[in-house]
Amino acid sequence: MNDKKYLQEAVAMAAANVTNGGGPFGALIVRNGEVIGRGVNHVACDNDPTAHAEVMAIRDACKNIGKFRLDGCVIYTSCEPCPMCLGAIYWAHIERIVFAATKGDAAKAGFDDSFIYDEFSLAHEQRSIPMQKMVLREAAEPFEQWLKLENKTEY
Repeated sequence: MNDKKYLQEAVAMAAANVTNGGGPFGALIVRNGEVIGRGVNHVACDNDPTAHAEVMAIRDACKNIGKFRLDGCVIYTSCEPCPMCLGAIYWAHIERIVFAATKGDAAKAGFDDSFIYDEFSLAHEQRSIPMQKMVLREAAEPFEQWLKLENKTEY
């Protein structure tokens, strides 16, 4: 395995991204020994709060292979993934995560996601962004239509 080599590349990408005005995060996705996706943090550059390195790498890999699932892939990331990125990694069906710095290291540099983890454990109405469930008779209609499709793409 070349885990160390790929992880060093992710860290080098993160460091170069800081020099180029981006955030201190880099990630790459490898399948069968081939890098199929790369990404660096472009949150401030692109004014996009979802433009984290891992998400950018997932987008790049999916575009490059023409699929939205990354079965059999490994993501190498310069830092432990945040909650959003971790969710995206699970949705992409990535097989393994290898990271260098911890979320504690990121917090010391001003990238503290602990409040998000805390929010997840709160009831909807107690969160800093309150969530309200509204009852709509037609709420299940899109799911019912989905279930009836014969040629649907399985996630």
